[in-house]
Amino acid sequence: MKIKRHSAALAALAAGTLALTACGTDTNAPSGGGNPNLNNVQVQCGTKPVSGEGSSAQKNAMDVFARDYSIKCPGQNLNYTKSGSGKGISAFTAKQVDFGGSDVPLDAAKGETQKAADRCGGNPAWNIPMVVGPIAISYNLPGVNDLTLNADVLAKIYQGQIKKWDDPAIKALNPNAQLPSMDIVPFFRSDESGTSANFQNYLKTATHGAWTNEGKTFKSAGVGQGREGSDQVAQSIKATPGSITYVEWSFPRNLGMSTAKIDSGAGPVELTPEAVGKAVNDAQMKGQGNDLQVNLDSIFGTKAPGAYPILLTTYEIVCSKGYDPDTAKSVKAALTIAANADPKEMEQAGYAPLPPAFKDKVLGAVNAIS
Repeated sequence: MKIKRHSAALAALAAGTLALTACGTDTNAPSGGGNPNLNNVQVQCGTKPVSGEGSSAQKNAMDVFARDYSIKCPGQNLNYTKSGSGKGISAFTAKQVDFGGSDVPLDAAKGETQKAADRCGGNPAWNIPMVVGPIAISYNLPGVNDLTLNADVLAKIYQGQIKKWDDPAIKALNPNAQLPSMDIVPFFRSDESGTSANFQNYLKTATHGAWTNEGKTFKSAGVGQGREGSDQVAQSIKATPGSITYVEWSFPRNLGMSTAKIDSGAGPVELTPEAVGKAVNDAQMKGQGNDLQVNLDSIFGTKAPGAYPILLTTYEIVCSKGYDPDTAKSVKAALTIAANADPKEMEQAGYAPLPPAFKDKVLGAVNAIS
């Protein structure tokens, strides 16, 4: 009954996308009367609507933020267009939007950092990580509802070195499970995807280079089946006994699918908001000052007990200075409200809430915009 109630609640969510760069659901943005936590949040509302564009990974979160913004600042709107990280950065540097949304921070080698500074009147642009999206390892294995995997096993599955569910390497991680002698059917994203990029970076980091592929195009050494979009990947898992994939957390939650625990060396860790929050809190930063670039390798390679390591962050790219006064006021109000989103609604939409210490860093950067 719990699953049915949860599914019914999810069905009532407003349409939107977290398709993590071309990886979204369009079914997970909560509707309702707003976030009661904002009653104690003080903002100065501007008079201009706020516009953003970019990563579809955070679209469902943006729907939550936009609703809260319109309630907290009556008559004002937060308008966000999901178009992909690259287009979001381009729109921001061209002054077409007030902030860009991206799965990755600005790339100095590609000239993005300088272009953004030019757009900001010669002032640095900051990367502010506002949304944390866990990536689940979802599987369909009849009779097995509790499964532990690790990076080495996942890499070998997608490299074709582990082909059966009762392989000794999987048995070693699951000594009490009744693993069937069934073929493993891996699925992956056939389109370019921020989810693929982060999953491959996780495999590369956590296997110490045994997995060599990277980037938004998944490379599976000829193993498995590709599907376009996270919805197709998830539906394929649900329909295919013996299958496995990597996918945004919202999909297995919506479809009632099983997700694996991950053992990074300190024991199995279930995908929960608390486990993701621990990984994020322990993450190292590679940006300077209020440029909050997260060193994801420090998360992917974590061995901390209780930390879930497979996730991505999406950034709001903003001007540190250079907005006109009213736009600056509106951007700061919108992002302050976003950082204070209701944790339960963020989880319902398929994200992990910002852990408190990390949230404080985010709010510090937002408050410093001038």
